[in-house]
Amino acid sequence: MVVAVKVFKKTSPNGKLTVYLGRRDFVDRLDHTDPVDGVIVVEDGYIKSRKVYGSVVVNYRYGREEDEVMGLNFAKEITVFKEQIFPQANNGEVSELQDRLLKKLGPNAFPFRFQLPEQAPCSVTLLSGEGTSGKPLGVAYEMKCYVAENDEEKPHKRSSVAMVVRKVQYAPVDRQAKQPSTLVTKGFTLSSGKLSLEVNLDQDVFYHSDQVNAKIQINNSSRKQVKNIKAQIVQHCEVTMVNKHFTRVVAEMETREGCPITPGASLSKTFHLTPLAKNSKDRGVALDGQLKDADVNLASSTLTANDRGSADALGVVISYSVRIRLNCGALGGELMADLPFKLLHPQPGSEEQQQHRANQKAAAIDRPAKGDDIVFEEFSKLRRGKSVDDL
Repeated sequence: MVVAVKVFKKTSPNGKLTVYLGRRDFVDRLDHTDPVDGVIVVEDGYIKSRKVYGSVVVNYRYGREEDEVMGLNFAKEITVFKEQIFPQANNGEVSELQDRLLKKLGPNAFPFRFQLPEQAPCSVTLLSGEGTSGKPLGVAYEMKCYVAENDEEKPHKRSSVAMVVRKVQYAPVDRQAKQPSTLVTKGFTLSSGKLSLEVNLDQDVFYHSDQVNAKIQINNSSRKQVKNIKAQIVQHCEVTMVNKHFTRVVAEMETREGCPITPGASLSKTFHLTPLAKNSKDRGVALDGQLKDADVNLASSTLTANDRGSADALGVVISYSVRIRLNCGALGGELMADLPFKLLHPQPGSEEQQQHRANQKAAAIDRPAKGDDIVFEEFSKLRRGKSVDDL
């Protein structure tokens, strides 16, 4: 059976440069990030004494475009990598796909390989409110190849190719290793005894569209009553540029079943919650793709090497937690427990990914590196929120 290799293709407005990419999602593996590699084809005789350069730019927007008045600017553009492609600055190793493209495209094809820095933030898009215009908030990457006299010259649009790429993270292989648990208690003024709440999850890492099962155990040794229970999945967003933190509820359930929980009574219950982007319309909800995509996912949790926490992370840092609230009435207040977990995509090509897609009735996985033929897809016709692995 012949499996075609899908390659993204885009040509400059003047038709002189054409860039080929084998993928658009580049994986952050904590200790390093997969390189942005591809091939550029230059029309014969077009370059003359000039050079071809390539760069990767991260656009970090942390404020609304319509609020930019009196010289204020809520966006930062950072060039994280720039290198000369032709004449070749180096003769490093090429991947199997690059080698095949070079043989297929002829002598005017040149490989490039851009290495993103370790601290570069992951791609995230924040949902704008209704009626909001302008560019969405978040972190976006753009790879650009262009012709210029030197690396300081501003590239012309007609002789440059820009392609949106993404930096992403995937779930670790041993996602069943941890079973998170938390226990909180609450005492009441002028009243003896305490109310305790224990929350447990059967795993630490969940895949997008998975159901999260939160098991709770309530023991009421106080003199108050628990009137109702609310279970939520909360997305926590930290915008590091302005040191701002906010939360959004992405799944919610409230019940009075088993209530009131009277003094001396206990209750065991399991809440089934599924965090989905389509159910989250609040402004500020973080997504992992473009807003126009109907099947876009919530943003994945931000991972750091050796679980160092988010202190060293940049961009928009995402985390999730299950939040359980026990309502004890107007005078008793409430008891709240937060239990963190991770929400991610399975590793590409893994058994978990295959099973995950089968459960969603998705298409079969393509294996680009082992195909016998090459099919070129026009880059502009593809939905920007979709990964090459989903095609």
